[in-house]
Amino acid sequence: PYDYHGERLFEVIKGVRVEKSMGLIENLVAANLYSRFAPFCLANNLGWGVFETMFGFPGSGNDRKPDVAFVSFARWPQARPIPRVNAWPVVPELAVEVISPTDKAFDVLDKLAEYFAAGVQQVWHVYSHVEQVFVFRSPTQVRVLTRADELTGDPIIPGFRMPLAELFPVTAPTP
Repeated sequence: PYDYHGERLFEVIKGVRVEKSMGLIENLVAANLYSRFAPFCLANNLGWGVFETMFGFPGSGNDRKPDVAFVSFARWPQARPIPRVNAWPVVPELAVEVISPTDKAFDVLDKLAEYFAAGVQQVWHVYSHVEQVFVFRSPTQVRVLTRADELTGDPIIPGFRMPLAELFPVTAPTP
């Protein structure tokens, strides 16, 4: 899998570059969310909505790259220059992971715990194969949304709303 610059997608875990795998459907879901989310954040002067952006988490030694993330202008003011570095030295308020069929549950849960330990306020796990989004407010407090529900950004991204039916593309049945 490649990012929009044609580079391989990876994270740095304990100093080791680990490739991220992402299927077509997962990539489309992430891009769909980002395309709705980022313009909303800027238009409402809330912050930066980013796609496949590496973040350096202090104290962890890891550089994580959520599929979609949000950094408020409170954490990184709009007028503050963005550094030319591989890993942005800020912790996003929201991290979104579109879970691939090849992702292992213990890796997903380890990353969830790491996000909250670093200061992320909310994590969304998007499961495209079952069309559900798990909205975590902590590692143990979760709300499960289905295709019939609406995804909201409150309180982190006030006013952001997206029906989940619009997030998931129509897909062919699994063979």
